[in-house]
Amino acid sequence: MIPAALTLFTGVACKPATFAEKVVASARDQLTWGTTYDPAYVRLKYPGGDVPKSRGVCTDVVIRAFRAGGLDLQKAVHEDMKSAFRSYPQRYGLKKPDPNIDHRRVPNLATFFRRKGAALRMPSDPKKSTWKAGDVVVWVLPNGRDHVGVVTDAKGPSGYPTVIHNLSRPAEEDCLFEFRVVGQWRWK
Repeated sequence: MIPAALTLFTGVACKPATFAEKVVASARDQLTWGTTYDPAYVRLKYPGGDVPKSRGVCTDVVIRAFRAGGLDLQKAVHEDMKSAFRSYPQRYGLKKPDPNIDHRRVPNLATFFRRKGAALRMPSDPKKSTWKAGDVVVWVLPNGRDHVGVVTDAKGPSGYPTVIHNLSRPAEEDCLFEFRVVGQWRWK
């Protein structure tokens, strides 16, 4: 099968087959939507709710990509938070889970993936970790904020995989080690 990154060069469209291929293809598709960064709280349909395609944040890239792979993170995170609310960060002032926003917060996604066994043990130097297409990377930005992106099947000039993320707009960039890496998840 031709990797999604090669579709542009061959002109041959291939249907993604694996979970990781679907995640990367969906993340790439989001690059064409014209989405602007907008962290506003929005009431969502549940399950399967989403903010409009024209808006979103870094977590929305992951949420939409994983939904294309068959995992509804809105539902999965909400159900896990209902069963283990105290296992999740308590820094948002909530008294109970909120299916409109919980899955859109990086620390909650990190907790969910850790609880479900998807967090990978990283070496002390993240550059020595094995990064695969479909992995999710978590960073801490210089301003202290959490950030998340989807690792792709393409390599950047650095020799490392590119990442699709939304810091101000969705972009595919050679930025895997541009910020401090604090997590790597791989859904199986």
